[in-house]
Amino acid sequence: MAYTLKAKMMLEYDNRYAVGLTGLLGSKAGARAITGGKLLLMLGSDFPWKEFLDSSVKIVQIDTKPERLGRRVALHMGLCGDIGPTLRALLPLINPKTDDRFLNACVADYAEVDEDHRVHAADPGEENLIKPEFVAAMIDRLADDDAIFTADTGMNTVWAARYLHGTGKRTLMGSFSHGSMANAMPQSIGAALHSPERQVIAFCGDGGISMLMGDLMTIAQYKLPIKLIVFNNRSLGMVELEMQVAGLPDWQTKMINPDFAMVAEACGIRGYSIANPAKLEKALKEALLHNGPALVEVFTNSHVPTLPPHTSVGVMSRYIQSQAKLALGGRMNEVWDAFKTNLKYIRDL
Repeated sequence: MAYTLKAKMMLEYDNRYAVGLTGLLGSKAGARAITGGKLLLMLGSDFPWKEFLDSSVKIVQIDTKPERLGRRVALHMGLCGDIGPTLRALLPLINPKTDDRFLNACVADYAEVDEDHRVHAADPGEENLIKPEFVAAMIDRLADDDAIFTADTGMNTVWAARYLHGTGKRTLMGSFSHGSMANAMPQSIGAALHSPERQVIAFCGDGGISMLMGDLMTIAQYKLPIKLIVFNNRSLGMVELEMQVAGLPDWQTKMINPDFAMVAEACGIRGYSIANPAKLEKALKEALLHNGPALVEVFTNSHVPTLPPHTSVGVMSRYIQSQAKLALGGRMNEVWDAFKTNLKYIRDL
């Protein structure tokens, strides 16, 4: 069972058939599960990442909205209806199979992906270049079992998708349909007003939060105990990555930011600014225990790559072209920093 980001918190927890996310944010286990079998049931999803569904597998899609049937990929069969009653009617007609080699292969892949994630999360990084995986994994460990998480569109969604774990009680929200920027903080405001008894944690990008800094006053005025975690990589990270894999040198993606912790303090919100990874856990614990709003700004490494489930020679060659253009443009220091960081991720490929 592979699943989309919207279904992660519901289908991941305590599911021995789970093999991870699908699509661009997914893993090789999820990619293998949906392309390597004979039949794929797509339930309530039209799978936007069609480039990761290039196979001969027969696809049956069930959705309550008929206009979504076959919108992305060719179907063997499209059915309009509610998933629950459909599956209950289908299950008695299925003959159980005892050959579980395909399942076991996908589960083994998923275990390898989990191990890769653990390896990266164990590396704290260095001064001003804290690893974002280290930050996200620590928040996952310290957060409440029924916490509500929101994540800005872009790199923050990647870290939330890969390092926040479901408990059966947690909720993860983002702009997962439209990809709107700067959504985490306003969504956290709505979540805190709707569920004041639950812990609310927002994964904010420096680009995202800087677009809506006026909302800090809303949080302060209504005394909402939201915890804002700002992944400050001094760039529009996802836009930068998209330019690089297109073979272009990144342009106008660097951010000149204020001191977000000081801005928060000026608004009446407790602020923390963390450049040293050794100081992160203490700050996060204090912020999460604080009886009121808090903002933790973490200076993260902008060169950490977000590898898709599989890549191609074309994508790799275009990325190399972009780095060569940066070097020829006099930005060799950036290329060298990116190279040093990316070396640690070669094993994932």
